[in-house]
Amino acid sequence: MSTQADHGHELIPRPEQTPDALRTAIAVVDPSRLDEMQATKDGAFAKAVEWQSLSPVRSWVLTWARDIEIARRSDLSSRFARAQSRLEHENPAIAQEALRELSAVLDEAMKAVGG
Repeated sequence: MSTQADHGHELIPRPEQTPDALRTAIAVVDPSRLDEMQATKDGAFAKAVEWQSLSPVRSWVLTWARDIEIARRSDLSSRFARAQSRLEHENPAIAQEALRELSAVLDEAMKAVGG
């Protein structure tokens, strides 16, 4: 597990960016996504072989590191959930603001994991 800045309550430390560490982390912060994680990992590795490139694997690692970053940090997870719940609001201005907030959360999480 790596060091990180204090962002309020964190369920777990930020995991290393390896498949095993990410799997262990998602099993704690959102175990309902384990099957999804495995399926996307299988797809990424198949593309890596087909394309003869590690870019699909790197993309898989960053996507899951980002999602775990959101799930493990209460500040990000509450902002993410609130924004998601307002995406289809009947007021277009509220829905647009929710979309901006969702994008901001995803960007902050990606920057935190080095992507």
